Amino acid sequence: MAKPAFDILRALAIASQAVGLIAVITLETVMGDAARPWQGLTLGLMVASALALAVARTYRRNRQRKQADRG
Repeated sequence: MAKPAFDILRALAIASQAVGLIAVITLETVMGDAARPWQGLTLGLMVASALALAVARTYRRNRQRKQADRG
């Protein structure tokens, strides 16, 4: 089975990391040293979203393999 040219989960992963990076830089610019806890929270959210999307991609890939084996 051919891979699709566009993977929505990969695009979401890249977009979420980009938004997180922009948020961290913006927090530092606006708040200075007071931004540290918020940057930590942002980093935690970035890691959580990356893990969730990785699990979703693995689940989807395994489901497609099972369907290909059956069909």
